Amino acid sequence: MPFTLATWNINSVRLREPIVVKLLEEERPDVLCLQECKSPVDKIPMEQFAALGYRHMIARGQKGYNGVAILSRLPIEDVGDKDFAGLGHARHVAGRLENGVTIHNFYVPAGGDVPDREVNEKFGQKLDYLTDMRDWFHADRPEKSVLVGDLNIAPREDDVWDHKKLLKVVSHTPIEVEHFADVMEAGGWSDVTRNDIPDGRLYSWWSYRAKDWDAADKGRRLDHVWATSDIKSSAHSSRVLRDARGWEKPSDHAPVFATFDL
Repeated sequence: MPFTLATWNINSVRLREPIVVKLLEEERPDVLCLQECKSPVDKIPMEQFAALGYRHMIARGQKGYNGVAILSRLPIEDVGDKDFAGLGHARHVAGRLENGVTIHNFYVPAGGDVPDREVNEKFGQKLDYLTDMRDWFHADRPEKSVLVGDLNIAPREDDVWDHKKLLKVVSHTPIEVEHFADVMEAGGWSDVTRNDIPDGRLYSWWSYRAKDWDAADKGRRLDHVWATSDIKSSAHSSRVLRDARGWEKPSDHAPVFATFDL
């Protein structure tokens, strides 16, 4: 049975409830994973989502910061969360669909502005978070699983608008890309999006600072969909809904989609 999944850093689910509704009405993914919800779980505006058929939600939240949620038209079981790097942040939640697929929804720390853990505590926290992810997947290698979210790293040269200019910019530094690759290897993960769209520049985030983000097109691919090796061949139809970046009161991220035949 095929199901379509989308991941989207929404940058406040309450502030941007109208565009979440727009996405659900127009695109109808079976599962929508949100990051940076910036809301306690009980304040997430579920009424309109449920009216559209998304009656199932598992989430972890905190007031004003972080937060992850999985909205689903399909029954989904809450299978927990992990506090990577001991930050006490709502950055991970996992759910299991009735077809046995486990979905991990992640919001990896952004890492601040300076790529040096000696002078920037947030960068150190980001690297520690990724190290803990690596160690967890190495110790308990996932099966029949999908990992999605804002991982805050653009790993490939064509995942950023200018590779050379961004080599010393947080999200594209060599040490971050190395940690990213270590997490993938530890879990046996495959990059679903790039399996489906192997060539060319591809972005999911454009800064609010750009006066005309679309024309300037200085983007980065920070949002990802991965699958374990046992189901990666069932994934297809990946795409980035770039138009959503131009919706009214948008997030600075665009949703990323993939369909799985399982």
